[in-house]
Amino acid sequence: MALYKNEKKIKKTYSLFSSIQPFSNGYINTKDGYNIYYEECGNPSGLPVMVLHGGPGAGCNPNMRRYFDPKYYRIILFDQRGCGKSLPNASVSENTTWHLVDDIEKIRKKLNLEKILLFGGSWGSTLGLIYSISFPENVLGMILRGIFLMTERELNWFYKEGGASYFWPEEWKRFVEMIPDCEHKNLIKAYHKRLFHRQKEIREKFSLLWMNWENSLASMENSLRNFYTPKNYALAFSRIENHYFINKGFLENDDYIISNINKIDEIRGIIIQGRYDMVCPPYSAYILHKAWSKSELNIVDFSGHAMSETRISQELLKATEKFKTYN
Repeated sequence: MALYKNEKKIKKTYSLFSSIQPFSNGYINTKDGYNIYYEECGNPSGLPVMVLHGGPGAGCNPNMRRYFDPKYYRIILFDQRGCGKSLPNASVSENTTWHLVDDIEKIRKKLNLEKILLFGGSWGSTLGLIYSISFPENVLGMILRGIFLMTERELNWFYKEGGASYFWPEEWKRFVEMIPDCEHKNLIKAYHKRLFHRQKEIREKFSLLWMNWENSLASMENSLRNFYTPKNYALAFSRIENHYFINKGFLENDDYIISNINKIDEIRGIIIQGRYDMVCPPYSAYILHKAWSKSELNIVDFSGHAMSETRISQELLKATEKFKTYN
C-alpha cells in the first residue's frame, strides 16, 4: 500500500475530451414518487462508468462527460433525488443514502450492465464506497476524489469553529453572522430550521449562505462564492445536503465505511486528493487508503477540492486512462 506523491513535473499533459451529447437519456420512475434523470454518452458498447456527483444535491453537469475517452467508455450520468433534472426538485422526502444506492442499482439493471466503474468526488466518493460495500459483485473499480467518509469529525471540521473557519475567517463570518450566538454550537441544526422554514424568502436567503460557504473553500484557483447561482439550484443543493448531514448520512454508525472496508477488498481503486482541500481534508483519504488494500493514493500538491482544478483534472484524466489497462 505505497503512498503515491504527485510528481513535480507532469510528464504527460492530459486534456479534457471534446464536449459530447448523450446518445440516450430518460427517467426512472420510483415507487415513492421520484423521476430520476439519467443519460448515456460515448461508446454504447464501451466499458460502463457511472458518474456520482457531489453534494448531496449538486446534480451533474455536461463537463463531467469530458473526463472519459468517448471511444472507450460508456459514460452514465444521473441526477440524484431532488436535484438537477430529477423531480420533484429540492425534495427530501424518501431521500436517503439507501434510496440512492437503490437508484444506482435500478439504473444498472435498466441499462443491462453487469459491472460498472464508479467515478465520484466528495459526496460522490461516499456514495460510491457505500454502493460498493452493498454490491461489491457489481463494481469493476472506483476512481474517487476529495474523500468524504460521512463522519462527525469531517462535519465538525467544516461546520464548527476551529476547523476550516480558522483558514477562512471572513467567509466564516458571513456564514454565521445571521445565526444568533446561542445557536452557533450546532450550525447544521440552525440552518436546517431556516432552510425548511415556511417562508420562501428565508429558505432562499439561507440556502445561498449555506452554498456560498462551501463554494468559497472549494478551489485554490478561484472562489466560487461570487458566481451567479439560480435560486432553485441553491435551494435544492442546500436543503438536500443539510438533510443528509443532520441525519449523519443515514448510516448506522459514525465509522460505517471503514468498518465495512473488508467488503471491497477485491475492488481496485484510485484515490485522488488535493493536499490543500479545505472541504474534505486529506486525512480521510489517507485512512481510507490504509484500510483499503487495493487502493492507490495520489495526494496532489498545490490543489484543493474542486474537480475543475488543473492538477486535479490532470490526475482524474490520468486515472480514467489508467483504468483502460486494467480491463
